Amino acid sequence: MAEFEVLIETINPCGGQRHAKKEFLEVEAESPEAYVAAHSQYPVINSGRNSSGDTVITTGDGKGNLTRYIFTA
Repeated sequence: MAEFEVLIETINPCGGQRHAKKEFLEVEAESPEAYVAAHSQYPVINSGRNSSGDTVITTGDGKGNLTRYIFTA
């Protein structure tokens, strides 16, 4: 298992990204994808890397509720 620092941003349609709830966690997981599959309430919408090389996975319900997971190794 690998260790990751994760920033989880929960975004709702009313507040938008500016008012996102942010939470930092240290987790152990096989991969970022495995962690999101086990802990997200929504399906994956997008997955990739940001300019810093961090893994970014976005999940959502298709109605404006999003959860963004940013994994730093």
